[in-house]
Order: sequence, then structure tokens, then C-alpha cells
Amino acid sequence: MKVAQYMDDKMLIEKGVDALLEKLGPIDAIRFFNLSKSARIDSVKWHRDWQSKLDRNQFYDEVFRI
Repeated sequence: MKVAQYMDDKMLIEKGVDALLEKLGPIDAIRFFNLSKSARIDSVKWHRDWQSKLDRNQFYDEVFRI
């Protein structure tokens, strides 16, 4: 039976970045890293839209119903 050995976090990050740079090139690797940032902005926008349409009294009644 072969025992798996895990890399430490620093080594994992270095190898992952190297692999992305090799396969994607520097421009697309940067685009890949920035994908999560744009998704976060979209979720914040969604949450603000949801809050603006929220009936707070009804929401509180549903959440704090005894």
C-alpha cells in the first residue's frame, strides 16, 4: 500500500502558480486569479438588491417566530 504525502501549503501554492503560468501564460493566469474577485462583486450586488426589496417586518417575523 502506498502512503500519500502532502506538500506543505507554500510548496502547493508555488507549484500551482507555476503550472498555471506554464499552461495559461501570464495574462490568462492573472485573469484566472481575478475570477473570484468578480464573483464576489456580483454576490454583493445581488445581496444589496435583495435587501432593497426586503420587507423587514415580515422577514423578522419569519426569522424570530416563536
